[in-house]
Amino acid sequence: MKAEIIDYKTENIPLIAERRKRGEVGIFPCDTIYGICACVGEESAERIYEIKHRPQSKSFIELMTKSDIDRRGLMVDEELLSRWPAPFTAIVKNSEGSTTAVRVPSDEFLQDLLKLTGPIYSTSVNYSGEMSLLTFDDILPVFEDSVDFIVRHPNLVPGQSSTLINAIEKPYKVIRQGKYQFD
Repeated sequence: MKAEIIDYKTENIPLIAERRKRGEVGIFPCDTIYGICACVGEESAERIYEIKHRPQSKSFIELMTKSDIDRRGLMVDEELLSRWPAPFTAIVKNSEGSTTAVRVPSDEFLQDLLKLTGPIYSTSVNYSGEMSLLTFDDILPVFEDSVDFIVRHPNLVPGQSSTLINAIEKPYKVIRQGKYQFD
């Protein structure tokens, strides 16, 4: 299987959403860097673990809208919620008492996609333990036989990962400093 290349254009959002809903795994720009993504669900998670050669003990970031946060029963205080959308990921408690890493991306393309698909898993484009691949040209030869599609962004400047914080209790703790300056 060779990944289909889809251009990063607003008119392609419904096509990408439909492919996500069918359970396909793709790579596309995720507000900060490219990510391997799929709709939230057990089968999608299994496939991403396999693609990345990643231990199943490591969970994925979930990209979602602010509305999804309420629907999913995530415990996010107003201070944190007011900062989104932004390039930071927060580990928060969910209604079952376990944790979820969540980010509300500021990218309009992603926001529009999330409105059609609901939450999606996102993880860096790399094999577990290796450096993230940051450009389309670096990603294509490594992952074109592993994923269903890759969204090519013509002007994406390779950036930094999202800032990762532990927001289970205050004061919040920065776990990984990234693009967002959390003060």
